[in-house]
Amino acid sequence: MVQYNFKKITVVPTGKDFIDIILSRTQRQTPTVVHKGYAISRLRQFYMRKVKYTQTNFYEKLSAIIDEFPRLDDIHPFYGDLLHVLYNKDHYKLALGQINTARNLISKIAKDYVRLLKYGDSLYRCKCLKVAALGRMCTVIKRIGPSLAYLEQIRQHMARLPSIDPNTRTILICGYPNVGKSSFINKITRADVDVQPYAFTTKSLFVGHTDYKYLRYQVIDTPGILDRPFEDRNIIEMCSITALAHLRAAVLFFLDVSGSCGYTIAQQAALFHSIKSLFMNKPLIIVCNKTDLQPLDGISEDDKKLVMEMKAEALKTVLGQGGEAANDEGVLLTMSTLTEDGVIAVKNAACERLLDQRVEIKMKSKKLNDCLNRFHVAMPKPRDQKERPACIPQAVLEARAKQAAENEKRKTERDLENENGGAGVYSASLKKNYILANDEWKEDVLPEILDGHNVYDYIDPDILQRLEELEREEGLRQAEEADDDFEMDGQELTPDEQKALAAIRKKKSLLIQQHRIKKSTAESRPIVPRKFDKEREFTSERMGRQLSALGLDPSLAINRVRSRSLSKRGRKRERSVDRGDTDGDPMDMDADTPSKKLRARSRSLSLSRSRSRSRAPTEVTPGDGFKDSTQKGSALKIAKKSTKNRNKNARRGEADRVIPTLKPKHLYSGKRSSGKTDRR
Repeated sequence: MVQYNFKKITVVPTGKDFIDIILSRTQRQTPTVVHKGYAISRLRQFYMRKVKYTQTNFYEKLSAIIDEFPRLDDIHPFYGDLLHVLYNKDHYKLALGQINTARNLISKIAKDYVRLLKYGDSLYRCKCLKVAALGRMCTVIKRIGPSLAYLEQIRQHMARLPSIDPNTRTILICGYPNVGKSSFINKITRADVDVQPYAFTTKSLFVGHTDYKYLRYQVIDTPGILDRPFEDRNIIEMCSITALAHLRAAVLFFLDVSGSCGYTIAQQAALFHSIKSLFMNKPLIIVCNKTDLQPLDGISEDDKKLVMEMKAEALKTVLGQGGEAANDEGVLLTMSTLTEDGVIAVKNAACERLLDQRVEIKMKSKKLNDCLNRFHVAMPKPRDQKERPACIPQAVLEARAKQAAENEKRKTERDLENENGGAGVYSASLKKNYILANDEWKEDVLPEILDGHNVYDYIDPDILQRLEELEREEGLRQAEEADDDFEMDGQELTPDEQKALAAIRKKKSLLIQQHRIKKSTAESRPIVPRKFDKEREFTSERMGRQLSALGLDPSLAINRVRSRSLSKRGRKRERSVDRGDTDGDPMDMDADTPSKKLRARSRSLSLSRSRSRSRAPTEVTPGDGFKDSTQKGSALKIAKKSTKNRNKNARRGEADRVIPTLKPKHLYSGKRSSGKTDRR
């Protein structure tokens, strides 16, 4: 619905911030290390890149400012004139023009210095040209500092402007100050406009929205207007004049007949006649407000004559738009925003008048013929001469009248609140609309949750009957299970099968007894290590039986276990014997050195020959329990895959206590500190 959203305009930085942003970005996004030993082409490219990158950033930032601010010639005339009234169109265009000029100057400076850098003959010369180029660009930005500050102020003010759609259904409220315009918009919309008993409380346009016949209407509250020459009006009044001149809306001209606003009816009538040219081709309604202080019939004859003249002028505008003379009753309306008498009638009349005008304009447009060609209205053919007018049954009419009477008599929650002490004192009852068999039950205290269960789940008037049905169904099911119970007696089995069955049953009973014993003593039973296990469950004989059951030869595995134990014991005895030989024959210690070296070398060679060579991981050795290397390789792959996730989850995470790198390299490498700029 909103066509112009000025809140999306980005912030305009000041001149100093602008320079800091661009130079910091250039320093961070371009290389920073160069040496005089580099080739001259590389030095030129290094500094040309910095100049081009800086120019590109300046250009993009300035272009964003120019593109995001609205162009007064391209937007709706209402917004164009409103911006001219608030900010002065000439100053606004001049500021944007200076931004555009600065953008072109920066591009020209970059182009010139890139051309000079192509002929730089040393590191010093190229660096001086780069410094000069960036300095001149920054000087240009400093000169447009006031324009940037002016545009930032405009942006902040434009962000606070109301979102007005110039093309939607609009109701415009105008009149002298302090005649009740803001009170009216607060009554018919959800707007919250400040209302005070003095003039010019409203200093800008305020927008609210209301509904009528399932359509959304935009209501605009304008500041008060004084009856004086056009040149003498201030910015606040010109906002109202701009809205009246450019918005196609239904106009409500408010008239304070009581005179409490500080202006007489004659002064208000003079204002009406001075701005009546702005009401042309718009639905116009004159609203006499504050009738609770002074009814319209109680004013003097002169004032009543002025009001009738205003009504006649308003009626001319209605007839000029093609309206009928029967509509003269809706041109002059009375109301009171204090007592809310006639407020809804004024809103409905304005919405209806505006809707009729918009429909009439669409009926006269050329697009209507294109739309009518697509419509087909089916009309029933008369089958006889009998008239069949639309008829509503009398019972329906009586029911509607009864419902309307009940609605008038029924008190709303707000009425009950006002009668019982107002907001903060009265507490509305949420149980009074409960549908129960007895109204006395509505205020009974019934917990929703009791002992962790939902009480409503256990409330059933037929609960006893359902319980009997469940018990009857359970009895039938138990009887069927008793009839269908099957117990193998073993009479039809062969003698071998009977022995197997007896062994299975015995084994089953033993397992059950062991499980019960372990379960009863699970908490107090100690865990016995394997070497102290008297039952000797894990033995080589048991392993041999299991491998034989799998169809494998267990002899190699059993021999390997025995050889390991024997080799361990043999190595220990061998070392002790060696120490004994050495200690027992001290003359060998005094022998010549070459013989000792040879003996040590021969001993190491013999040990190395006795050790097994390294094998491939998938090579099957006796006792591994694998048929071939393929089976072992697949088992290793499965084991590695199973530990992958566990290893991954065991790495350092957010919850681990770590000391981060205090000076990360990506922030400190290649950066220059203060006073170090002369070496590049």
